[in-house]
Amino acid sequence: MYELIKLKNSTYYIESPTKVGIYVEGDNAYLIDSGNDKEAAKKIIRILDEKSWKLKAIINTHSNGDHVGGNKYLQDKTGCIVMSTNIENIFIENTILESSFLYGGYPCKDLRNKFLMAECSKTTSCYSENFPKNLEIIPIKGHFFDMIGIKTPDNVVFIGDSLFGSNILNKYHIFFIYDIHEYLSSLDKLEKMEECIFVPSHSVVSSNISALIEENRNKIYEICEKITKICSERICFEDIFKKMMDEYDLVLDINQYVLVGSTIRSYLSYLYDKGKLKYEFFENKMYWFVNQ
Repeated sequence: MYELIKLKNSTYYIESPTKVGIYVEGDNAYLIDSGNDKEAAKKIIRILDEKSWKLKAIINTHSNGDHVGGNKYLQDKTGCIVMSTNIENIFIENTILESSFLYGGYPCKDLRNKFLMAECSKTTSCYSENFPKNLEIIPIKGHFFDMIGIKTPDNVVFIGDSLFGSNILNKYHIFFIYDIHEYLSSLDKLEKMEECIFVPSHSVVSSNISALIEENRNKIYEICEKITKICSERICFEDIFKKMMDEYDLVLDINQYVLVGSTIRSYLSYLYDKGKLKYEFFENKMYWFVNQ
């Protein structure tokens, strides 16, 4: 763990719970994401120092805690800039927003943890003149508000959480997605990219991700089908949530509860927007049901 792996020419990654990309220009290094926390950041600094690389910037694919957890420590130590898209930057600078968004209100103390709420860091837009000219931004929305991938001149693409490995799909089934439609569109975009090495944050590095794309896509279709079947009779959200947990034999902690709950709401929105589901209010309860 925390092993530096060279992919091609000037492109590397650090094998860790959330893969951290490195692109090197001369003695300058650019990180793609920064790991889970301060401890991860210390290991990253050690690797950079061993190579005599100066950290110029961290480019965050998105603002989830396991991707920005090392930002603050690295920024304080090196003076590097932190860059992402505008809405992701707002979350990076105000990290309580993630747990608040997921919970739907002020998060209780058990949700104000490093997994959902990293330390805040100062940001710059990745669309500013400070962004390294040799790197390309690939919009891959869906998992979060405005997630991006980063393509290096070596045809290596760091794709954040746009794809999840078979182990995660088979264990958790309902992986976090903010926008189902955009997530599926991003899968289509990745499928059309050729002659690249792809680095998902939580899966194996590969030059052929077609099977994994299909596996992610099919899992989404499977969940849509199960939710639609559950809604064959009028049913409230909490009962939909319970039936889905029972269907996959899942046992949740409070972090998983807000992540999965938010995701199921996103599925309901997707199915409603597609005309598959309808809702109505009865006796101050919101009921979902199939649109006949």
